[in-house]
Amino acid sequence: MEGRDVPIPIPALATQQRFAQRLREHLEEEQLLDGRYRLQELPGGRVALPVLEEKLSRLWLPQEMPCELLRIQDPVPSRAACRRTPAQKLRDELQRLLGESWSEELECDVPRAWQRHGDLVLLSEDSFRAAAWEKLGPVLWETVTSALGAQRLARRGRVLPDGMRSPSVTLLLGQDGWVEHVDNGIRYTFDVTKCMFSPGNITEKLRVASLPCSGEVLVDLYAGIGYFTLPYLVHAGAAFAHACEWNGHAVEALRRNLVLNGVQDRCRVHHRDSRQLELRDVADRVNLGLIPSSEEGWPTACRVLKNTGGVLHIHHNVETLPTSASLQTQVLQAEHKSPEGAGNNGEAPHPTEDGGKETLGARIRPEWQKWAEATASRIRGLLAELRGQQWRTNILHIEAVKSYAPHVHHLVLDLECRPTLPT
Repeated sequence: MEGRDVPIPIPALATQQRFAQRLREHLEEEQLLDGRYRLQELPGGRVALPVLEEKLSRLWLPQEMPCELLRIQDPVPSRAACRRTPAQKLRDELQRLLGESWSEELECDVPRAWQRHGDLVLLSEDSFRAAAWEKLGPVLWETVTSALGAQRLARRGRVLPDGMRSPSVTLLLGQDGWVEHVDNGIRYTFDVTKCMFSPGNITEKLRVASLPCSGEVLVDLYAGIGYFTLPYLVHAGAAFAHACEWNGHAVEALRRNLVLNGVQDRCRVHHRDSRQLELRDVADRVNLGLIPSSEEGWPTACRVLKNTGGVLHIHHNVETLPTSASLQTQVLQAEHKSPEGAGNNGEAPHPTEDGGKETLGARIRPEWQKWAEATASRIRGLLAELRGQQWRTNILHIEAVKSYAPHVHHLVLDLECRPTLPT
């Protein structure tokens, strides 16, 4: 029998039940209590409190605490010690399955993080790639699924270069890839094998949900399964939305999601390339949620804006060159009149409607400001060309959604566009 299977006696202090609480408080204060084990009742109305063996030399007890030192042969683990993280449980189950074949190389191949969508777990593409896993066959996926408390299992591959960001996902256990995900009270359903879901965009979805859009018409040029269309309709109070999407699988999910959230009567789905969208002069807001660049949609965005103008939410990946710490923390004191506000320190703003001045936060880096100003200039030119009159643009806010790669940030520019009144 291996040594680890033999119970190892641990030191404990035995005292009468009526002294147990006082003794425990003393041991906790002196950091002598061994939290790996529970307090145990002994015959004669006594209680054994486990203590750390390596700290026995520091043990000192007041005389009014009658007790004796003994060793417990079969200590009972504490509840905290019994709890294992899902990653630990998965590793332990796989180690038991492989037995002597277990190795450090295989341990490095076991995922420590994954996405969960209801009863389906989606593994990363670098999970279980070693040849040794293939020998286990279906029993591997059954073990992984059970250890993670799921019913279905899938593994993500690289995004396909088909212009639609279609996922390459393999269903490892289960027959159906449809799942449901809830964000900020909004229900999304989609097929993980056919549609992307971006949990990293939750901060932008929350920000969109807080914008003052009551009574407005939204045009979402890259709607997907409704990442932003739904927050605008459900939380921001938009009166109506035109959702444009060219991926048929995403359109199917989008239609389901509109029904799930009870907003199908306030949205028209356009299943087509946004560059061919036949809408004009309808939008108070246009969402251009495509990265690394939404530039191809700018002419359409300019055409669908109402004659009185509106706001464009322009997504883009912007590269930030490494600079000194002093330059990175430089505060840009550019102030803009903003009906929606701009938060300090790059935080998502609380929308305001008083038209007061707001200062762009200290985290707005020079490259971001330069990109925003260049984009505002391009949009002005497009509006003048397409509308036959001069327009003005106003940078309301620059939002940093997340870092996409070293020195590359996913940004959103809120750009107000209004026609210039004749003098």
